[in-house]
Amino acid sequence: MKKLKILLAFNKILIILGIFIGIYVLITTKLIKYHSIYPADTNFLPGKIISFNINGNKLTMDILAQEKIKAIYYLKSLEEKDMLESKIEIGSYIELYGSLYEASNNTIPNTFNYKKYLYNKKIYYLMDVTSYNLKGHNNFLEKIKNYFYQRVSNLPNSDYLKIFILGDKSLISSEDYNNFQKNGVSHLLAISGMHIGVLLKIIDTFLKKIKSNKKFIFVFLILLFYAYLTNFAASIMRSVIFYLFLNLNKLLNLKLTNMQVLIYTAYFLILINPFIIYDVGFIYSFVITGGIILSHKYLKGSYLRQLLLLSFVSFIYSLPITVSLNYEINLTSLLANLVYVPYISIVVYPISLLVFLLPFLSPILSFLLFVLEKINFIFNQISLNIIVPKMPIILIINYYIILLMALKMRKRFLIGLLIIILLTKYITKLDSSYHIYYLDVSQGDSAVVISPHQKEVFMIDTGGKIKYTKESWAQSSKSYNLTDNTIKFLKSKGIRKIDYLFLSHGDYDHAGEALNIINNYSVNKVFINKGNINELEKDILSKAKVTNNINLKYWQISNLNTQIYEEENDNSLVLYFNIYNYSFLFMGDASTKVEEDILNNYNLKPINFLKVAHHGSNTSSSSAFVNYIKPKYAIISVGKNNIYNHPHIETLNNLKNSTILRTDLDGTIEINIKKDKYYIKNYAP
Repeated sequence: MKKLKILLAFNKILIILGIFIGIYVLITTKLIKYHSIYPADTNFLPGKIISFNINGNKLTMDILAQEKIKAIYYLKSLEEKDMLESKIEIGSYIELYGSLYEASNNTIPNTFNYKKYLYNKKIYYLMDVTSYNLKGHNNFLEKIKNYFYQRVSNLPNSDYLKIFILGDKSLISSEDYNNFQKNGVSHLLAISGMHIGVLLKIIDTFLKKIKSNKKFIFVFLILLFYAYLTNFAASIMRSVIFYLFLNLNKLLNLKLTNMQVLIYTAYFLILINPFIIYDVGFIYSFVITGGIILSHKYLKGSYLRQLLLLSFVSFIYSLPITVSLNYEINLTSLLANLVYVPYISIVVYPISLLVFLLPFLSPILSFLLFVLEKINFIFNQISLNIIVPKMPIILIINYYIILLMALKMRKRFLIGLLIIILLTKYITKLDSSYHIYYLDVSQGDSAVVISPHQKEVFMIDTGGKIKYTKESWAQSSKSYNLTDNTIKFLKSKGIRKIDYLFLSHGDYDHAGEALNIINNYSVNKVFINKGNINELEKDILSKAKVTNNINLKYWQISNLNTQIYEEENDNSLVLYFNIYNYSFLFMGDASTKVEEDILNNYNLKPINFLKVAHHGSNTSSSSAFVNYIKPKYAIISVGKNNIYNHPHIETLNNLKNSTILRTDLDGTIEINIKKDKYYIKNYAP
């Protein structure tokens, strides 16, 4: 036992183990490529439901068959929804009919990659379900799990109860969750060490008279069952295994430090599942817990002082992770945590547990959640956000090296961290290239153009989809805007404002997301065409500063379409500009009639980069126009498998002498221009 104590406590062993585990992770998650065992044409799949969620008319299930499959089915009626809610259970067997398909990579750079996320969860296919046959059967543990889920689902405030008891955020509204995220406190909605700590104190209160050894085993079994209820979430498993190892350390008198125990906990979880290293909950949990352990000697004083220091330590240690996820820092989150942490941990979370046991207390919880949402709204109004571009990995490594050195040299550490943050914030300003991004916004148009050193940025169209009103039973609590990804992309590049937003015309697929951009980003001026103004454009005009003049310092941009036509598409802006010797033409949705007028009015030279009109429709891009401007590259912004069958074969034939790039096949297309050369890069689905 003495040798074991020395071995485990020896830091060199930790380093050697860390190297071997690093190699193990590299081999198992990067070098080995995993694929589905199912053929792509599989249309029947029997399996077992391991989790499910019904939100509006959408049923999402994780199915365990020969491998995990994520299945999606759209409910056809309220009666079917009621039937499913009463019969579907975790552990039920189900037969699914439909078609398998792969998730797509993120086609806009620096945004969430759903395909990679599923891959790290060992899910290689999704299934578009057309019909199903639900069967019974589940084991004893699954019956208990179903009891918890059904009880929570049937209580008032089930959206928050699912969060605080089961760690399930699927029902909380997008607006509320986004506010938590903007305030920098969304981590409090994930069951973590804070919640487990409160739960342990509650359990300890009821088990005071039980001997410590027996109590440890009993508590560990409770925590393990709780982890089972929450589908073994990474942050929960960190808390459970850390609790186990801490108590074994004490019982066996191994004399390990808390930091060593935490590292062994990480090693253990990584050996079980190497892909856990990519789980955000795992990363947050270990980084923040490690920071608190390393800084424990400074976390002294009154409760308020400890809370403030704890908030600061959590903020500092998690900052690179937060920046990598959101590309901004909310400075008011330090103050927000002083309010949220005690309110949620001491008040809301314990009351949520009580309401599960004593439902008649629901009105109290309703009031507390009302207060929580008001606090959330207030902090959102006063939030002070600083956009910070994507951090290069070398800066993240240096950040944590300096942070660890700070434990001995506090003054130098503050200067070092400040230098790292400033380097991250302004590193994009060093870029001397022009960048043009033709964004993949499905069946729509949107482009972002960035000058050297980001001195000026303008955007041409926003994309957008018409939103159809659903019956109340079919409406989801989740809402999504196409330009949420555009905004995240802009932030990842460190762009703080858009100098000009050009809206070619008022159709939704070009201007439908303009309001979301204007409401959530700094837009100096909006430029629209001279045609009739529709309702969408009226809404935009009421929120934005509109101009009739293009006054940019680093660009000479011309609108080649100044006539007024009867058709909305024909009134589209047709924007032309040069970067060095390279010419760009954006045609909006202009038809062949406008093309003819442009050829009559302007002596256009061959175009290097043509944004093809109207998503490749045969109403545009006539052979006469194409043959005259001779585009070297033709970029078609078009949605995958769109109902219009764009781009049209006739248009593709007209463009046969050009290199055709399509957003449905190539994703976002980036043109990077230096003085004497250019580079083309795409972000394929």
